[in-house]
Amino acid sequence: MTSRPSGWRLFPPEHTTTDKVHGRLETRKIWTSKDLQGYIDFPYGRTVFQIERHTVFIKSGKCREEMAYGVTSVEDTPERILGFNRGHWEIENRLHWVRDVTFDEDRCQIRKGNGARIMASIRNLVISLIRLLTFRYIPQGLRYFSTHLEDVLQLVGV
Repeated sequence: MTSRPSGWRLFPPEHTTTDKVHGRLETRKIWTSKDLQGYIDFPYGRTVFQIERHTVFIKSGKCREEMAYGVTSVEDTPERILGFNRGHWEIENRLHWVRDVTFDEDRCQIRKGNGARIMASIRNLVISLIRLLTFRYIPQGLRYFSTHLEDVLQLVGV
């Protein structure tokens, strides 16, 4: 296991979560401190934190341990800071991954001028509209609208 600086080791974690998802058992522990305000050279640095992640892959029994350190402008509970840290993946999973996989965005040939930015905006709009209409899966919504073009036009107000 990666050793923590000696000062952190003196205290139990301030918050711990355990989740069993995607064939993994993940335990996260967080330590925070607001005592470094004025000592760190980081604009608006309010809270420093250390997150220890311990993952067990259920099928293989293999383990992985990670240590992450951060500085944030947020002065909040350790529970919420850990939640913010985990929540940053939501953008990757709910938007970028969908664009990469469903729309095969990485192989798009549009690269000149504002074309790439415009296409990304159109893809984001389509994903947002499909989610607003409560389709469970983006491909399911795309299949529906590919055969109901009148619904697409009505949805965008044409």
